[in-house]
Amino acid sequence: MENITSSDFTSPETMRDFFAFYHRLVEQQEPLYRLDDFFGMGGAWIAFRHDDAAAVLKDPRFLKDMRKLMPQQDQAGSAATNASVNKLIEWMKHMPNMLSVDPPDHTRLRRLASKAFTPQMIEGLRPRIQQIADELLDRVEGQGRMELVADFAYPLPIMVISEMLGIPASDQNRFREWTQRLGKAALDPRDSDAVTTALDEFIQYIKGLLDDKRRNPGNDVTSGLVQAFDEGDRLSENELLSTIWLLITAGHETTVNLIGNGVLALLQHPEQMNLLRENPSLLPSAVEELLRYAGPIMITSRFAGEDVIIHGKTIRKGEMVVVSIAGANIDPHKVANPETLDITREENEHLAFGKGIHHCLGAPLARLEGQIAFGTLLRRLPNLQLATGSEPLEYHFSTLRSLVRLPVTF
Repeated sequence: MENITSSDFTSPETMRDFFAFYHRLVEQQEPLYRLDDFFGMGGAWIAFRHDDAAAVLKDPRFLKDMRKLMPQQDQAGSAATNASVNKLIEWMKHMPNMLSVDPPDHTRLRRLASKAFTPQMIEGLRPRIQQIADELLDRVEGQGRMELVADFAYPLPIMVISEMLGIPASDQNRFREWTQRLGKAALDPRDSDAVTTALDEFIQYIKGLLDDKRRNPGNDVTSGLVQAFDEGDRLSENELLSTIWLLITAGHETTVNLIGNGVLALLQHPEQMNLLRENPSLLPSAVEELLRYAGPIMITSRFAGEDVIIHGKTIRKGEMVVVSIAGANIDPHKVANPETLDITREENEHLAFGKGIHHCLGAPLARLEGQIAFGTLLRRLPNLQLATGSEPLEYHFSTLRSLVRLPVTF
């Protein structure tokens, strides 16, 4: 039986054919698979069945805040040996945000950020998102071709989140460079300097943005958070910086890949693409199915806050559990015909946005952007197809299912 390594979870080969990798996991005949080392962070348990993944994500015994566990890890000699990971861990210890902490800090930080993501506010963005989608296609429509990631999938969500945060349009292209450099460097022990450089550049930019909002406040999320901080609303300076960093990063990177992966899946299943084109009312269920079938988040992680027994296996306090979101979403015990793309699927309990208290705050925005993106592409580009003669599709080495490029013609 072929051994599975941490790199298998993030390799381009896995992104290209996750079903084949999932079958390798199942063949281990262990409902909770033990990995000797996960990118230099020590041993880890892999939860890839839907019910196990959901249970871990909802269980308060499993923590996000590594600060609570670092002393135990250090005493046990199991601290990360990956220099890049250590840089990120050290940074997160000092720069907490709602994604990296547990209650009560999580509750407080999420409450502050959630003011910008109410259903009414998200729905109010619909006309502007539609306008952006149309303007992006206006730029390329006469060319008969485009590189879908660079020309459409990336600029749409980054323009939306930038406008929400009050970020100048001239700065928007810098964010993907930083997030991709971090994503790649974090998995490579040799790239610890790249991690430091990207984090420093990103945070220095945010500090400048906050200074500008203090001098020239606007009707945007950043100005609101600055005001909350300046009025002493239990938000530290590092929490403010890290929250803005998280909103920028999470606010675009996952949606970029939802659009890119989703368009590719539809192009590879022309009967589903034609069905959606003929029945736009299926857009909501289509987005849910694309999130399940080709969602951007491959894995997430938790740490045991105490000894926990699952399937007779004892997960010791401080040990990591890697939750395979992609695996859970194609578990045949939960999903009928999981390897079939079916945009009419009605019951779809995917975990693309997580579960429990860390369920993605921006899920309603991502869903709306996805519906508008797919609907606009199919309505305006009736002859959309993969560009012939293109190089084989490339994926980034990442914890996200992320296409490097997607050339299409229309």
